[in-house]
Amino acid sequence: MSLTNITILAIESSCDDTAVSIIKNEKILSNVVANQKVHELYGGVVPELASRAHQANIVPVVDAALKKANIQLNELNAIAFTQNPGLIGSLMVGCSFAKSLAQTLNIPLIAVNHMQAHVLAHFIDEPKPTFPFLCLTVSGGHTQIAVFKNYFESEVIGKTIDDAAGEAFDKAAKMLSLPYPGGPLIDQYAQQGNVVYEFAKPNIPELDYSFSGLKTSFLYFLKNEKAKNENFINDNRDNLCASIQNSIVSHLMKKLILASKQTGITNIALAGGVSANSELRKAIENAGKKYHWKTFIPAFEYCTDNAAMIAMTAHYKYLNNEFVNLEIAPSAR
Repeated sequence: MSLTNITILAIESSCDDTAVSIIKNEKILSNVVANQKVHELYGGVVPELASRAHQANIVPVVDAALKKANIQLNELNAIAFTQNPGLIGSLMVGCSFAKSLAQTLNIPLIAVNHMQAHVLAHFIDEPKPTFPFLCLTVSGGHTQIAVFKNYFESEVIGKTIDDAAGEAFDKAAKMLSLPYPGGPLIDQYAQQGNVVYEFAKPNIPELDYSFSGLKTSFLYFLKNEKAKNENFINDNRDNLCASIQNSIVSHLMKKLILASKQTGITNIALAGGVSANSELRKAIENAGKKYHWKTFIPAFEYCTDNAAMIAMTAHYKYLNNEFVNLEIAPSAR
């Protein structure tokens, strides 16, 4: 089979979005996502409901992705899926479907790590980073800084020792009684407010992160102020959002700047769901001008969970002959 004609169907089902993408020769032909609105009623993702929704969504989403790409099943050269990390029930749906489809078509199967895929999303569109580069990956479950030496070789040099930045955003939003998912709403309201409040600043050595203390500080601050004025949150919503967002972004940037200074690497990339945050994107760009970095930030559609990033990772794995057999199983971590 010619390595210049590779068509892969990729499935992403790590959390509550069912996504399918078709890639042909490094070009994304389709990237279809089905969201699950049911979780808004519960203030967070309910794993059992998520896996059931994936079962209902996966066939129509696969069909939609194939039609949008104008690709027939017999044209596929491989099937890819997210193996880890994520919600085990959600991962099982994508894994089982991918294995069945690969076996039916008698084509190779490719397993993809969700976090690696977030980073390799940078290679979907121009400009693309050159190796080595530093990548700050920030999501609801992960926060880390890694040095990427090539597509598959990386070293984590800093990570959160407790909560992830995305979780801090969502928990802060819940404290402000904002609906789920609250992180994007904090970003939205922050743009109308000013940074007027300060919270406990994490003091973690070297390049690691910590957000649990910041969340606790925010919680007690709100409790104290509400005791004085029960309408405090409603009266100061925009400023509160601006202030907590500034605290989270400042902590992220402080360690990223230190990582660049320590490694001497000035190719800086941002990845993960929180990379859609407008203040974080702006902070990366401003730091780039100040420290003479070359900065790389994915398009919004490739920041949150999507199958295009799984497809791009699978493309490079195909070139590297990294296939798995049908005994492969998903893992939450």
